Amino acid sequence: MWEVQEGSMDQPSGRSFMQVLCEKYSPENFPYRRGPGMGVHVPATPQGSPMKDRLNLPSVLVLNSCGITCAGDENEIAAFCAHVFELDLSDNKLEDWHEVSKIVSNVPHLEFLNLSSNPLSLSVLERSCAGSFAGVRKLVLNNSKASWETVHTILQELPDLEELFLCLNDYETVSCSPVCCQSLKLLHITDNNLQDWTEIRKLGIMFPSLDTLILANNNLTTIEESEDSLARLFPNLRSINLHKSGLHCWEDIDKLNSFPKLEEVKLLGIPLLQSYTTEERRKLLIARLPSITKLNGSIVADGEREDSERFFIRYYMEFPEEEVPFRYHELVTKYGKLEPLAVVDLRPQSSAKVEVHFQDKVEEMSIRLDQTVAELKKHLKTVVQLSTSNMLLFYLDQEAPFGPEEMKYSSRALHSYGIRDGDKIYVEPRMK
Repeated sequence: MWEVQEGSMDQPSGRSFMQVLCEKYSPENFPYRRGPGMGVHVPATPQGSPMKDRLNLPSVLVLNSCGITCAGDENEIAAFCAHVFELDLSDNKLEDWHEVSKIVSNVPHLEFLNLSSNPLSLSVLERSCAGSFAGVRKLVLNNSKASWETVHTILQELPDLEELFLCLNDYETVSCSPVCCQSLKLLHITDNNLQDWTEIRKLGIMFPSLDTLILANNNLTTIEESEDSLARLFPNLRSINLHKSGLHCWEDIDKLNSFPKLEEVKLLGIPLLQSYTTEERRKLLIARLPSITKLNGSIVADGEREDSERFFIRYYMEFPEEEVPFRYHELVTKYGKLEPLAVVDLRPQSSAKVEVHFQDKVEEMSIRLDQTVAELKKHLKTVVQLSTSNMLLFYLDQEAPFGPEEMKYSSRALHSYGIRDGDKIYVEPRMK
């Protein structure tokens, strides 16, 4: 069995990246798999090299929760990780950005890096270290408690950064970067404590090309911004997630229409919608947001939009004029003033007035439709003077083209025949 050679006596204590890498991806634990698309790489090494055939590495390395505190031998990292483009180092014990830099600088094709839940707030990220991240396009710093100063340094040194994850970092404010990050398209900043819109607007200043903004589980209470200013702050925003925010008035929902390219909105669990039914929530939101094509993850089809907008008109048509939203008047212009929908009672009829015919007698009776044929016979026994065992019943639907139907099954409920007012029941004695 071979061992990793650690480079110097002053190597930080704890498990190194190379040590964990060799343990997890050794031939014994990670056998070589042949075939197209397997993503496995065997480094080419000179004949007789002590590293030859040691590791079979995929191009996506997952080394989370391994107790890593330091990089280890940089030459070996460079030898084995030249092809790696995704690296998950979440939930380790990395607390020094210099050690992270030693790892990343030797992974030249790295595009995705996850450093979540590492205690990196204990050290300062210098620009010389951040420069080793230059090729990273997706960076995850969830629960790292990274300061805004650290984020600013990263933004200055990562010219191609497209996706940034800053969740669970206890942010109450946002500090503006001295330079804009034009490349960032997605910002995931959920589960912080950003309550004031004056902080959220700074994100628009820092990230003018932002396409997707995920703000779920922040207690944002209102959107305090003019329509023109919102359009300038987020000119490219296509999707926004405000799940479990603190929004509590419809005016804030209306302001979402100020984002000129907005197509997708997520708005579950906000105080504003708690008093509405599930149907009302969706239809009222769709009607108020004419440009969206997806709400809470579900596509808004043309038919659903028209139904929602018509629902919106009828919902507000009886409200006092001062309480009617402006959107109501826009939709009335589009569809005209609609009549209230007719109230249709779809509950089954509980009784019916029928004619009971026996010999030459006819008697009009009201019968319960929840009773069975056997119970009806008991009810008719005193009327026709026949025992239930000697009684045959026939039902005639006034609109049926096929004549009377024998009611031969004693346990069958009367409502299953579709009996209505004006129908007829014929009673005949059983022939002996």
